Amino acid sequence: MTGATRSVARSTALSMALRIGAAIATGTAAGAAGAVELPTPAAAREQLAQDGVPTEVVTVLEPHLARKGRMPEVRYVGFPADAALAKLLGPDWNAAGRELEFRALDGFVSRIPVERFAQHRAWLVIAREDGRPFQVDNHLQGEQQVPLGPFYLVWDNRRSKALQAEGGALWPYQVGAVSSGPSSTRALLPGGLARRYGAAADLARTNCLSCHRIRGYGGDKMPLDLDVAVKGFDAAAWRRWLLTPSAVRPGTTMPPLAEGRSEADRAAMAQQLYDYLRALPAR
Repeated sequence: MTGATRSVARSTALSMALRIGAAIATGTAAGAAGAVELPTPAAAREQLAQDGVPTEVVTVLEPHLARKGRMPEVRYVGFPADAALAKLLGPDWNAAGRELEFRALDGFVSRIPVERFAQHRAWLVIAREDGRPFQVDNHLQGEQQVPLGPFYLVWDNRRSKALQAEGGALWPYQVGAVSSGPSSTRALLPGGLARRYGAAADLARTNCLSCHRIRGYGGDKMPLDLDVAVKGFDAAAWRRWLLTPSAVRPGTTMPPLAEGRSEADRAAMAQQLYDYLRALPAR
């Protein structure tokens, strides 16, 4: 990311934070089925403190700073995600079968089943504890000094090998809005595909749909329809693209698939995604 790009990103983040105002303070938080633009961090801090939810210092292994599978510890300041989401989306935010959409300022989207929040602790953080700039060098995407605010969703991954292996796939930053909706399973698994390709659809949801799309469903950062694009790849070329994207297209910001996993696991995951996408019926 160039200096000019970083400046634009910071300016965008600031203008968005100012524009969305204090949704909590003005009582505009939506119900469980609605969407809400997040308040400024200052407004969130004030309103949650009134409810007896102060900020916490959180220590995580930062996946965006990973190098050769090693992630440094970083201490952030933020709010327990369950308390913040209940305040924003209402007490039924975690009803079974729901999915949360975290939308970033740049079009990046993370869709996360609510069950994950029952399995792992999460926080919406707003600053670094050491006072350093609230930004990160995203080594896997070749980006430097990327702003994380206004909000960054982090997970308690220090004692979870599974979360460590996932990397930063479900760690959205620059989050400006959150919504709740039904599970995307039906959209991703039309017809009778669920039994055979359910695991592959979950892989796609976790690793691909923050930026790309399947059958029109997914993120806006790089809205490529993978179910269409895959038709132009044979299996070997597909694996190269997913496992070593920068070797196929120098300068791409696409991260390698599941870099924290073994090479055999990664190759198997790429093949699962290929078979699933090829099996989807034409629209």
